[in-house]
Amino acid sequence: MKPSPPSGGSGADLAAEATLRQLRQAFEKLPHGIPLVLFTDRQADSVFAQAARQVIRAFRELNPRITLKEYDIRHEEARRQGIEGAPTLLIAPDRYAIRWRGAPMGEEARSFLEILLLVGMGQSQLSEQARKVVRRIDGPRRVKVFVSPTCPYCPQQVVNAVKAAIEKPDLVSVEIIDIQAEPELADRYAAQSVPQVFAEETLIGLGAQAEEVFALSLLKLEPQTIFIPESDAEEVQTDLLIVGGGPAGLTAGIYAVRSGLKTAIIERQALGGQVALTPVVENYPGFTSVGGKTLVDIMVSHALQYVQIFLGESVLEIQHGRPIRVRTSRRRFETKSLLLATGASHRHLGVPGESRLSGRGVSYCSTCDGPLFRGKSVLMVGGGNSAVTEALHLHHIGVKVTLVHRRDKLRAQEFLSRQLFDNGIPVLWNTEVREIRGEDRVREVLLQNNRTGETRAVAADGVFIAIGYEPAVELARQLGLELTEDGYIKHDGRHRTSLPGVYSAGDVEGGYKQIVTAAGQGAEAAMTLFEDMIHPYWMQEATTRKATA
Repeated sequence: MKPSPPSGGSGADLAAEATLRQLRQAFEKLPHGIPLVLFTDRQADSVFAQAARQVIRAFRELNPRITLKEYDIRHEEARRQGIEGAPTLLIAPDRYAIRWRGAPMGEEARSFLEILLLVGMGQSQLSEQARKVVRRIDGPRRVKVFVSPTCPYCPQQVVNAVKAAIEKPDLVSVEIIDIQAEPELADRYAAQSVPQVFAEETLIGLGAQAEEVFALSLLKLEPQTIFIPESDAEEVQTDLLIVGGGPAGLTAGIYAVRSGLKTAIIERQALGGQVALTPVVENYPGFTSVGGKTLVDIMVSHALQYVQIFLGESVLEIQHGRPIRVRTSRRRFETKSLLLATGASHRHLGVPGESRLSGRGVSYCSTCDGPLFRGKSVLMVGGGNSAVTEALHLHHIGVKVTLVHRRDKLRAQEFLSRQLFDNGIPVLWNTEVREIRGEDRVREVLLQNNRTGETRAVAADGVFIAIGYEPAVELARQLGLELTEDGYIKHDGRHRTSLPGVYSAGDVEGGYKQIVTAAGQGAEAAMTLFEDMIHPYWMQEATTRKATA
């Protein structure tokens, strides 16, 4: 019989109380006070100012050493601090140059919490590799990080920048800019996709970056895509190493550890994969309707009870053998088996202007970038579930969206298609994008009717693209794994690949590309792994070959 929960509250209430208790204890141990200075326009008090006060009030209840002073933007102190807009929040201005333009709400509340803890500790908590890079900075770095409360990737970049400012307070300053609170500033920088990071007015990061990659970008003042460690990092030994932290990888981690396998997960970007960017999930069992990021948070919280996750690490090299050796941007792993759950990335149109204007009106994530286009006109390209779901999301947040589909019938589920038509979202049938135009941002799109051949230019402020995914098979190719004709990892039906000890699961295998099927494949792969660890199939095959020779 399961024990009844203690009286006095529900399980959710008790969990919330435990979390608050842990946060209070964490803040009580901080050696430094955390002074906050908020500048607002009291003549036109905005919802962002009200939200900022509310968030600050909630954190102040955790520790009285978090203090707040508030000034009107016309006060002499605002001029002394060089405040340009309201609300603006300064964090420990006596020690660091960290300011927030907007309010730390939504996803950014996580950033704010981590910033407060870092400032209270007075330590950057950078990895040793990133710290070495930041210490080499010998000139000023005025950093601007453009974020949105709906963006799950933004907190990673915010924390990266703040860590650099704490490590090098004499040279690094940080402005965190909410594109919803400061749309004109975002427009000036053409920051129409988040996160984006500028240093000394130069774009150094588009999208989330690993800590070391961010540090290198900040040092060189140009975007970097990979970081090579200067020396060997810590070595980790596992029974199973999973590459990929989406539904397949997280589920595999849970099942593997419950089977008794020492397991680790590596994820180079945000956990959850494409699910984290899905506005609403309506077909996952147990949830009539749930935000994609909410579902990811539930999965990650569950997985963390079992498996160690190494976030923000890119796999640089894999050597197949016994053991399998894996080198990442931070450390080395030795593992008995490897599971590739690397998922798939957004497929591109491949038309002129798409790459050049990416982040400047061209977007693959309505959740991240949609709020910037409220009241503006955009095109959503695609006709499947993702395209229709994102078109509905844009419509509901006040964006004028038109769907562009190359066929005369949608591929989306009937339920979604009906919602599209019920909401009066126009569709351009049998139409393809031929070019995306604009100097510094999207201005118009050249469309072609694939039946008549007629072309026409349509004015647009943005183009959102949801035309499917490309499997992330770079590591599979590096290992020499067999691929299917469509470019996915080939497996035997039980997720064994063409190399002994290497397995696959999730979208990288192709198939239906549904959250529930990816999770199921992760569970199946973990159970196959466990059986193979006890009775290695490759040893049995070798014995059979010898017997029949």
